Amino acid sequence: MLAHIAEVDARKLYLPAGFPSMHAYSVQRLRLSEDAALKRIQAARVARQFPVIFTALEEGRLHLSGVCLLAPYLKEASAGDLLAAAMDRSKDDIAKLIARRFPRSELLELVDEYPSSARAEGEGRTELDCSDEHAPGHVDRDTLSHAPAHVATPVPRPKLEPHADGRYALHVVLCQEAHDLIRYAQALSSHSNPQGNISQVLLHALRDHVARLEKQKFAATSRPRPQRPSHNPRHIPAHVKRTVWERDGGQCTFVSASGRRCEARRGLEYDHKTEFARGGEATVDNIQLRCPGHNQHTAERTYGAGFMKRKREEAAAARMAAKAAKVAPVPGAYA
Repeated sequence: MLAHIAEVDARKLYLPAGFPSMHAYSVQRLRLSEDAALKRIQAARVARQFPVIFTALEEGRLHLSGVCLLAPYLKEASAGDLLAAAMDRSKDDIAKLIARRFPRSELLELVDEYPSSARAEGEGRTELDCSDEHAPGHVDRDTLSHAPAHVATPVPRPKLEPHADGRYALHVVLCQEAHDLIRYAQALSSHSNPQGNISQVLLHALRDHVARLEKQKFAATSRPRPQRPSHNPRHIPAHVKRTVWERDGGQCTFVSASGRRCEARRGLEYDHKTEFARGGEATVDNIQLRCPGHNQHTAERTYGAGFMKRKREEAAAARMAAKAAKVAPVPGAYA
């Protein structure tokens, strides 16, 4: 199983199979739980880097939990010695081994950090998170092809789970701002919601929020206006975005050779069927929805993986240069 995951992950074979990420492939095709998928993906990646782990797991001298504990500390220069020391040890013994070799500051133990949201599309967990999405511990399991390690935290994870037919229980930790906004909304809606039902407050807030997001994402509106001409050749008109989104059902349109359509609905991008570089226009017939993974997969099949890698590196270098130029001191200015 681990070797299979490692091979599919390294070659991104989940993409032509119709899955947007390795995590989605593991959960939907291999039928693993979310936590089991995260643990095995991480173990497979580190084992691919240090193949001795495959042998140790097969012989029972090392276990998955131990591999995940060791993963952040395995470096080329010291991995052999650390893995040898961890052989035939329990999870607790490996944790003690790590603590001896990589002691942490005592001050860190005085801080309990609340994890940022771990989101799973349509099921699993959600959170009213007021923190930066790039904060430590953030996990986006639907779009990332490289899932991070499973990390246990002392704080119960936010969950959205079935409670009754058509009813769901939401377990969530709120920041102070979200708490205050809910209380204020209860007070403002006291005539229409005299009991202060929080589910009603959230329902109305989410309807308004979703409407704004739809307007941003695909120019949703009940009163479309005449389109203004754009000088940007890559510009996609608002009416094209609206039509394509409704036609494709807000879902990635990639279909595998076996007929499986990718189920991704997050991070969707507007993609040219006939590439823009080859004269493709931003028309309803030539635009489709694709998740980032399948958008990149299609581009690599068209232009080649090496070409696309160079383009990504050039784009990253350009962004870094622009960022450095923005923060560079002006000559002659006082510090």
